[in-house]
Amino acid sequence: MKIHDISMTVHSDMQVYKSRQEMRPELKITRDFDDSAARETTLCMNLHTGTHMDMPLHFIPGGATVDQLDLSRLVTACRVIDLTGVDLVIHAEDLMPFDIREGETILFKTRNSLSEDFDFEFVYLATDGAEFLAAKGINCVGTDSLGIERAQSDHGTHKTLLGADIIIIEGLRLKDVPQGRYELCAVPIKIAGAEAAPVRAFLIER
Repeated sequence: MKIHDISMTVHSDMQVYKSRQEMRPELKITRDFDDSAARETTLCMNLHTGTHMDMPLHFIPGGATVDQLDLSRLVTACRVIDLTGVDLVIHAEDLMPFDIREGETILFKTRNSLSEDFDFEFVYLATDGAEFLAAKGINCVGTDSLGIERAQSDHGTHKTLLGADIIIIEGLRLKDVPQGRYELCAVPIKIAGAEAAPVRAFLIER
Protein backbone atom coordinates (compact mmCIF):
# COMPACT_ATOMS: atom_id res chain seq x y z
CA MET A 1 0.00 0.00 0.00
CA LYS A 2 1.24 3.49 -0.89
CA ILE A 3 -0.18 6.78 0.38
CA HIS A 4 0.00 9.94 -1.74
CA ASP A 5 -0.42 13.13 0.30
CA ILE A 6 -2.24 15.50 -2.09
CA SER A 7 -2.80 18.37 0.36
CA MET A 8 -1.19 21.80 0.40
CA THR A 9 0.90 22.64 3.47
CA VAL A 10 -0.60 25.53 5.42
CA HIS A 11 1.90 28.28 6.22
CA SER A 12 2.03 32.08 6.09
CA ASP A 13 3.85 32.22 2.74
CA MET A 14 1.77 29.60 0.94
CA GLN A 15 0.10 30.04 -2.42
CA VAL A 16 -3.29 31.77 -2.00
CA TYR A 17 -6.02 32.65 -4.48
CA LYS A 18 -5.02 35.60 -6.67
CA SER A 19 -2.17 36.21 -4.16
CA ARG A 20 -4.62 38.15 -1.98
CA GLN A 21 -3.08 39.04 1.36
CA GLU A 22 -6.41 38.67 3.15
CA MET A 23 -6.47 35.01 2.07
CA ARG A 24 -3.10 34.32 3.68
CA PRO A 25 -3.26 32.24 6.88
CA GLU A 26 -1.93 33.70 10.11
CA LEU A 27 -0.39 31.45 12.75
CA LYS A 28 0.26 33.03 16.14
CA ILE A 29 1.92 31.28 19.07
CA THR A 30 -0.20 32.18 22.09
CA ARG A 31 1.71 30.11 24.69
CA ASP A 32 5.27 28.83 24.57
CA PHE A 33 7.80 27.09 26.76
CA ASP A 34 9.58 30.25 27.89
CA ASP A 35 6.61 31.16 30.10
CA SER A 36 4.37 28.09 30.06
CA ALA A 37 4.40 24.32 30.39
CA ALA A 38 2.83 23.93 26.97
CA ARG A 39 2.82 25.42 23.50
CA GLU A 40 -0.39 26.62 21.82
CA THR A 41 -1.00 28.23 18.43
CA THR A 42 -3.95 30.18 17.02
CA LEU A 43 -4.75 29.85 13.32
CA CYS A 44 -6.72 32.50 11.44
CA MET A 45 -7.60 31.26 7.97
CA ASN A 46 -10.18 31.75 5.22
CA LEU A 47 -12.11 28.51 4.65
CA HIS A 48 -11.20 28.66 0.93
CA THR A 49 -7.44 28.76 1.55
CA GLY A 50 -5.28 25.75 0.76
CA THR A 51 -6.78 22.37 0.00
CA HIS A 52 -10.48 22.72 0.72
CA MET A 53 -13.93 21.60 -0.35
CA ASP A 54 -16.90 23.65 -1.50
CA MET A 55 -20.45 22.73 -0.54
CA PRO A 56 -23.60 23.97 -2.35
CA LEU A 57 -24.09 26.93 0.03
CA HIS A 58 -20.97 28.51 -1.51
CA PHE A 59 -23.07 29.58 -4.50
CA ILE A 60 -26.58 28.16 -3.96
CA PRO A 61 -28.77 30.08 -1.45
CA GLY A 62 -30.06 27.63 1.13
CA GLY A 63 -27.66 24.96 -0.13
CA ALA A 64 -26.18 22.16 1.97
CA THR A 65 -23.34 22.89 4.38
CA VAL A 66 -20.24 21.06 5.54
CA ASP A 67 -21.78 19.64 8.71
CA GLN A 68 -24.55 18.03 6.62
CA LEU A 69 -22.10 16.10 4.44
CA ASP A 70 -22.22 12.31 4.22
CA LEU A 71 -18.54 11.46 4.75
CA SER A 72 -18.80 8.34 2.61
CA ARG A 73 -18.82 10.69 -0.39
CA LEU A 74 -15.25 11.75 0.41
CA VAL A 75 -13.90 8.40 1.59
CA THR A 76 -14.35 6.64 -1.69
CA ALA A 77 -12.87 5.21 -4.86
CA CYS A 78 -11.66 7.87 -7.26
CA ARG A 79 -9.89 8.36 -10.54
CA VAL A 80 -7.07 10.80 -11.36
CA ILE A 81 -7.21 11.85 -15.01
CA ASP A 82 -4.21 13.45 -16.70
CA LEU A 83 -5.11 16.76 -18.33
CA THR A 84 -1.60 18.20 -18.37
CA GLY A 85 -1.94 18.59 -22.12
CA VAL A 86 -4.74 21.15 -21.68
CA ASP A 87 -3.38 24.66 -22.09
CA LEU A 88 -5.91 26.93 -20.35
CA VAL A 89 -9.50 25.64 -20.28
CA ILE A 90 -10.98 22.18 -19.70
CA HIS A 91 -13.97 21.75 -22.01
CA ALA A 92 -16.43 18.89 -22.30
CA GLU A 93 -14.54 17.56 -25.32
CA ASP A 94 -11.41 17.18 -23.15
CA LEU A 95 -13.35 14.96 -20.74
CA MET A 96 -15.18 12.78 -23.25
CA PRO A 97 -12.29 10.33 -23.89
CA PHE A 98 -12.22 9.25 -20.22
CA ASP A 99 -15.55 7.40 -20.16
CA ILE A 100 -16.68 9.11 -16.95
CA ARG A 101 -19.49 7.23 -15.19
CA GLU A 102 -22.33 8.10 -12.83
CA GLY A 103 -21.28 8.31 -9.18
CA GLU A 104 -17.55 8.62 -9.89
CA THR A 105 -15.14 10.94 -8.11
CA ILE A 106 -12.80 12.53 -10.64
CA LEU A 107 -9.59 14.45 -9.86
CA PHE A 108 -8.02 16.69 -12.52
CA LYS A 109 -4.24 16.61 -12.82
CA THR A 110 -3.19 19.65 -14.87
CA ARG A 111 -0.13 21.84 -15.26
CA ASN A 112 -1.36 23.67 -12.12
CA SER A 113 0.28 20.92 -10.04
CA LEU A 114 3.71 21.72 -11.42
CA SER A 115 4.13 25.05 -9.59
CA GLU A 116 3.77 26.15 -5.98
CA ASP A 117 3.26 29.79 -7.02
CA PHE A 118 -0.17 31.18 -7.86
CA ASP A 119 -0.67 31.38 -11.62
CA PHE A 120 -3.24 34.00 -12.67
CA GLU A 121 -3.67 31.98 -15.91
CA PHE A 122 -4.38 28.70 -14.12
CA VAL A 123 -6.18 25.89 -15.93
CA TYR A 124 -9.89 25.89 -15.08
CA LEU A 125 -13.10 24.04 -15.92
CA ALA A 126 -15.40 25.74 -18.43
CA THR A 127 -19.16 25.78 -17.90
CA ASP A 128 -19.68 23.25 -20.70
CA GLY A 129 -17.26 20.92 -18.89
CA ALA A 130 -19.24 21.35 -15.68
CA GLU A 131 -22.48 20.65 -17.56
CA PHE A 132 -20.92 17.48 -18.95
CA LEU A 133 -20.02 16.26 -15.44
CA ALA A 134 -23.45 17.21 -14.08
CA ALA A 135 -25.14 15.26 -16.87
CA LYS A 136 -23.00 12.24 -15.97
CA GLY A 137 -24.14 12.50 -12.36
CA ILE A 138 -20.71 12.29 -10.75
CA ASN A 139 -20.19 12.45 -6.99
CA CYS A 140 -17.25 14.83 -6.66
CA VAL A 141 -14.71 16.68 -8.78
CA GLY A 142 -11.27 17.76 -7.56
CA THR A 143 -8.84 20.16 -9.17
CA ASP A 144 -5.24 21.21 -8.59
CA SER A 145 -6.00 24.93 -8.78
CA LEU A 146 -7.33 27.11 -5.95
CA GLY A 147 -10.42 27.79 -8.04
CA ILE A 148 -12.32 25.48 -10.38
CA GLU A 149 -13.43 28.48 -12.44
CA ARG A 150 -11.71 31.67 -13.61
CA ALA A 151 -13.03 34.96 -15.00
CA GLN A 152 -16.64 33.73 -15.21
CA SER A 153 -18.92 36.62 -14.28
CA ASP A 154 -21.93 34.29 -13.99
CA HIS A 155 -19.97 31.70 -11.97
CA GLY A 156 -21.43 29.09 -14.31
CA THR A 157 -18.99 26.33 -13.39
CA HIS A 158 -19.55 26.56 -9.63
CA LYS A 159 -23.31 26.97 -9.94
CA THR A 160 -23.66 24.07 -12.37
CA LEU A 161 -21.65 21.66 -10.21
CA LEU A 162 -22.99 22.71 -6.81
CA GLY A 163 -26.53 22.95 -8.17
CA ALA A 164 -26.19 19.29 -9.19
CA ASP A 165 -24.95 18.40 -5.66
CA ILE A 166 -21.44 17.68 -6.93
CA ILE A 167 -18.82 18.31 -4.24
CA ILE A 168 -15.85 20.41 -5.35
CA ILE A 169 -12.34 19.97 -3.93
CA GLU A 170 -9.83 22.69 -4.80
CA GLY A 171 -6.12 23.08 -4.15
CA LEU A 172 -5.01 19.47 -4.66
CA ARG A 173 -1.34 18.65 -5.26
CA LEU A 174 -1.05 15.93 -7.91
CA LYS A 175 2.42 16.49 -9.39
CA ASP A 176 3.74 13.07 -8.36
CA VAL A 177 0.50 11.12 -8.81
CA PRO A 178 0.15 9.08 -12.03
CA GLN A 179 -3.17 8.84 -13.80
CA GLY A 180 -5.17 5.93 -12.45
CA ARG A 181 -7.57 4.59 -9.84
CA TYR A 182 -7.13 5.18 -6.12
CA GLU A 183 -8.98 5.33 -2.83
CA LEU A 184 -9.55 8.93 -1.74
CA CYS A 185 -9.78 10.24 1.80
CA ALA A 186 -10.57 13.96 1.89
CA VAL A 187 -12.36 14.67 5.15
CA PRO A 188 -13.24 18.29 6.03
CA ILE A 189 -13.31 19.94 9.43
CA LYS A 190 -16.90 19.76 10.71
CA ILE A 191 -18.01 23.39 10.88
CA ALA A 192 -21.67 24.20 11.50
CA GLY A 193 -23.33 26.14 8.70
CA ALA A 194 -20.14 26.52 6.66
CA GLU A 195 -20.06 26.66 2.86
CA ALA A 196 -16.49 25.32 2.76
CA ALA A 197 -13.85 23.71 4.94
CA PRO A 198 -10.14 22.85 4.89
CA VAL A 199 -9.44 19.26 3.88
CA ARG A 200 -6.54 16.87 4.50
CA ALA A 201 -6.61 14.84 1.32
CA PHE A 202 -4.66 11.71 0.46
CA LEU A 203 -4.85 8.86 -2.01
CA ILE A 204 -4.30 5.20 -1.21
CA GLU A 205 -2.70 3.09 -3.93
CA ARG A 206 -2.95 -0.64 -3.33
